Amino acid sequence: MKLSQYKFELPEKLIAQHPAKHRHDSRMMVLNREKGTIEHKIFHDILDYFDDQDVFVINNTRVFPARLYGNKEKTGAKIEVFMLRELNDELRLWDVLVDPARKIRVGNKLYFGNDDLVAEVVDNTTSRGRTIRFLFDGTKEEFRNIIEKLGETPLPKYIDRPVDEDDKDRYQTIFATEEGAVAPPTAGLHFSRELKMRLEIKGIDFNELTLHTGLGTFRDVEVEDLTKHKMDSEHYHIPEHTANRVNRALNEKKRVVAVGSSVMRAVESSVSSKASLNASEGWSDKFIFPPYDFSIANAFITNFHAPMSTLMMQSAAFAGYDFLMEAYKVAIKEEYKFLCYGDALLII
Repeated sequence: MKLSQYKFELPEKLIAQHPAKHRHDSRMMVLNREKGTIEHKIFHDILDYFDDQDVFVINNTRVFPARLYGNKEKTGAKIEVFMLRELNDELRLWDVLVDPARKIRVGNKLYFGNDDLVAEVVDNTTSRGRTIRFLFDGTKEEFRNIIEKLGETPLPKYIDRPVDEDDKDRYQTIFATEEGAVAPPTAGLHFSRELKMRLEIKGIDFNELTLHTGLGTFRDVEVEDLTKHKMDSEHYHIPEHTANRVNRALNEKKRVVAVGSSVMRAVESSVSSKASLNASEGWSDKFIFPPYDFSIANAFITNFHAPMSTLMMQSAAFAGYDFLMEAYKVAIKEEYKFLCYGDALLII
């Protein structure tokens, strides 16, 4: 397939700037692949689509306050550092993005807070990417505490407003326990504790995995031929109990629901030769786009994504390209909200 096949005009007013007042009150479009139907629901209506012994696989990754603001040594120029991934916890080495990149060179020192934290640039990785070393002698816990204090919730730039107190909570899922992501698994944002409890009362079983979402998921595709696009690797862990529970559900012909693109990518990165789910830990650079034969999940919860994004392509692989493009046209006409704080799409 070609990149240009995923191009469409997304009206700016449909980019959600705030989450729904209550998590489970987002709108939800339901695509039924067998019937070819499109329904308009509210997310809490998901109760009507699943039953006893169905399995929801969720991502328990937790977003850390990855955006730091500071100053460059000598000039005092204001700089932004977006922490992507820890490379070495003993040396405090991190992959980061910097802005403005042209002013930040190897050897520069960067100061954050009231000089509470200092970092040195040790390498250039990409045009905006750098490797930095934090000059901090405290414990790991003390370092985490200072990042918590100085860092800001890393809302994407398309949310055109200051970060507020609510974002600290609402930019995390209720499942978030394992810190390491720079963006939440957005499909999981629609679940409230109340809705999860109601689903569990109905007999639906929640099982966790971890995939730490990095900026690679959102990196622009710059090649027309999709087979030539390379995804950034992201770390994942699928525990034994999750793999066992998913495989039992598949054997019993129950629904296995991937809650979000990160879950779908993780499970499809760990498929056995018998088309069952393996417990595993590793790095995934899997890029899913049509045509693709899915082995594990038979239902998918996601959001409405940006034009020409890898996330949209994965949705097209699951729904079918033509059906998804039709659904996106309907979503724009019906003014569904798009992107991370936007509405939900359930594909069954």
